[in-house]
Amino acid sequence: MFSKNQCLILWIPIILFGLTGGTFSPAQASSPSLTLAVIPVIDTLPMFVAQAEGLYAKRGVEVKLLPVASAPERDQLLQAGQADGTLNEILSVMFFNRQKIRMQAVRYGLMASKGAGHFFLLTAPSSGIAKVQDLKGVEIGIAPGTIIEYIGDRLLSAHGLRPQEIRYAAVPKIPDRMALLTSGKLKAAILPDPLAGLAVQQGAKILLDDQAHPQWGASVISFLKEAIDRKPMAVKAFLAAVEDAVALINAFPARYKNLLAEKKIVPAPLIGNYVIPPFPGRGVTSEEEWKEVSEWAVKKGLLSAPVSYAESVNPKLWP
Repeated sequence: MFSKNQCLILWIPIILFGLTGGTFSPAQASSPSLTLAVIPVIDTLPMFVAQAEGLYAKRGVEVKLLPVASAPERDQLLQAGQADGTLNEILSVMFFNRQKIRMQAVRYGLMASKGAGHFFLLTAPSSGIAKVQDLKGVEIGIAPGTIIEYIGDRLLSAHGLRPQEIRYAAVPKIPDRMALLTSGKLKAAILPDPLAGLAVQQGAKILLDDQAHPQWGASVISFLKEAIDRKPMAVKAFLAAVEDAVALINAFPARYKNLLAEKKIVPAPLIGNYVIPPFPGRGVTSEEEWKEVSEWAVKKGLLSAPVSYAESVNPKLWP
């Protein structure tokens, strides 16, 4: 037996349920929201797939993917608090955290795998360079002080070049670097997938890639520490949606070719023959990987001291 007041209390949610049209989901009630600044590169495909497939809503989080044209623009938005997270590399995380811990890497984005390099050292069509030893004293186009330079140093030293034999030319913008390479004004350059494929289509030749050392060029998904502290459940929901998207991409890669064109992730001339690489499952930078990059950055004078791994990498938010 219920009193009149108890009956009234029971009817209130039923009336409210009826006013919403008879359906209800956590996302409709009060979805936590996240904004990510993303450069349209292949590494970000799972984020766009999660959006296209409604996986963020399914996981109960609202996500805005804010397109940016360059790493400096991306970092400016993060510095200004206009974005909660992004896709970058651990070197970028270290730069953010050089004074205090402001950013944490939470998951791998993309890395090389068997048959699918992530970064490539290419030679110009008529360079005459046939082996790594031919690169002694030859200027190689890179973006200095970035993961590109780190990969260059690691690849070249692994193939027998000494530091004094390695020369670089500073060409920060990837399209400029590719144009100089394919025109022969640069004899060699390091480019990421898929623009390396476009350079090959225009006559460049692959000399080295990072398939044997996938961790060297791995990208990471990172969030500002403040965003993680304020919205941990939103970040967890985002990562769960990305995990769902990775499973879909790896199972049905051809399904998302149209998305590559729509989001301008892959240059139009490559779309037809481009093979979407396999994406890694959940995981994040190891302490050993972090230490190697940190020591390199200190030696290069990019950091005055090592940055804490334990405070900068957060594996506790995975689904």
